[in-house]
Amino acid sequence: MNRRIIIAVIGALLVLGLSGAGAYRLGIRAGARDAVPAAAAAPGTDKTGRQVLYWHDPMVPGQKFDKPGRSPFMAMDLVPVYADKAQAEGGVAVSPGVQQNLGIRVAEVRKGSLASTLDAVGNVAFNERDLVQLQARSSGYVEKLFVRAPLDPVRKGQALLQLYVPDWVAAQEEYLAIKRMPAGGDTAGLLDAALQRMRLVGMTEQQVRQVSARAQVSPRITVTAPVDGVVSELAVREGMAVSLGAPLFRINGLRTVWVNAEVPESAAAQVRPGMPVRATSPAFPGTEFSGKVEALLPDVNTATRTLKARIELANPGGKLVPGMFATIHMAPAQGRETLLVPSEAVIQTGTRTAVITVSDQGRFAPVEVVTGAEANGQTEVVKGLSAGQKVVASGQFLIDSEASLRGTLQRLGGGGPAESNPAMPTMPAKTPTHRATGKVEQIASDEVTISHGPVPSLKWPPMTMGFVPPAGGLPKDIKVGDAVQFEFQASDDGTFKVVSISRASGGAVLGDGK
Repeated sequence: MNRRIIIAVIGALLVLGLSGAGAYRLGIRAGARDAVPAAAAAPGTDKTGRQVLYWHDPMVPGQKFDKPGRSPFMAMDLVPVYADKAQAEGGVAVSPGVQQNLGIRVAEVRKGSLASTLDAVGNVAFNERDLVQLQARSSGYVEKLFVRAPLDPVRKGQALLQLYVPDWVAAQEEYLAIKRMPAGGDTAGLLDAALQRMRLVGMTEQQVRQVSARAQVSPRITVTAPVDGVVSELAVREGMAVSLGAPLFRINGLRTVWVNAEVPESAAAQVRPGMPVRATSPAFPGTEFSGKVEALLPDVNTATRTLKARIELANPGGKLVPGMFATIHMAPAQGRETLLVPSEAVIQTGTRTAVITVSDQGRFAPVEVVTGAEANGQTEVVKGLSAGQKVVASGQFLIDSEASLRGTLQRLGGGGPAESNPAMPTMPAKTPTHRATGKVEQIASDEVTISHGPVPSLKWPPMTMGFVPPAGGLPKDIKVGDAVQFEFQASDDGTFKVVSISRASGGAVLGDGK
């Protein structure tokens, strides 16, 4: 007996559900039949004297009616659309409260020039033009080494090593022997030839004069540092035999250093040889080093798309040493006067660049612009704006990042139809997608009934309604009673079509329209 009662109750509930769904579909179809084309909508005047273009249901904004009344779609009154909201000036009006909630901030287009600065980073290196290479002027033996390790600092005139040169002994003995000969005959010619031979074996003029003044053999030479710096290369040790031209020392000066800075390829045109620069290093906080751009090297790093700028810096006290990190601050030449807007006001859509302007009446409209250089948060506008205009600097878009510019502005204006925004014919329209969660109440071949929660994008309260399923039908794992999350769009006939649906605990299942 109980079983029969349960079956009867279930049958009655099913009949009631089917009846309700049928009534809902009849209402939708009736609304579609009663809809009046925009051209046939008869204007009227309400109690306040404002001209009414037509009436519509805000939840089904695509359907228009020529007189007030109850919506055939939802249990609510039709809402009038006034003519003063669709003036020929175009744009979209946004109430001050909505502007505040969206964080809309306005900036003025002004004239000015970009006081651009360019910062680059790099590493300190030796100035190769301050390099000194010491070589053996004669073959000999290293008797004593005074500087014994690489990177030791040296001063100009400091002794580096003592070299014994056997070849000098014979040349000096010959010179002294001729000098002791009695004057006369060809003694003067022989003496000149002996002096020349000493020069040829590698003796300097100072050493030759010392031999002549002391009248004694000097087979040793002391090599001294010609500049201040550090020994970057030490090629000899005590007791080594060296030949003519063999490298002994490599000394790098530290009076100036190079910084090989990485300059972005896009900013290479702003860097010129001779441009003054300032440099800072984390090793010396608060200390600035001055210098200039020596050259922009013709070498592009294909991985980072940067060029290498060779910066020469004065290095008082030899503070900067190779390998240190440095930041270079450049100041390119002041540009010409132009129109400037905040960089955050510029919208890059991929195919065009636009800003949203604000009229004196507080209406918003997109304007396509041509931009130029950018620096310090300001962007140059070459074409599209004039001085004194106001543009939106923040809050251009709602949370829906996938919406096109036109669709976003329409929603800001209250969800009205596209005809109310004649100033935006160039922006492509896109049907907005709405998201909701709910429970599947019934599944039919041409409709799925869902009791869903609030839909913020449409300002809908929780309700139970029918949706057109995707073209391929619902996923096989969706059944009556399942909790689901879904996306839907409004169709031209006043129905709502599911574009994606999935179980609330599962991954998204794409349907038609994605």
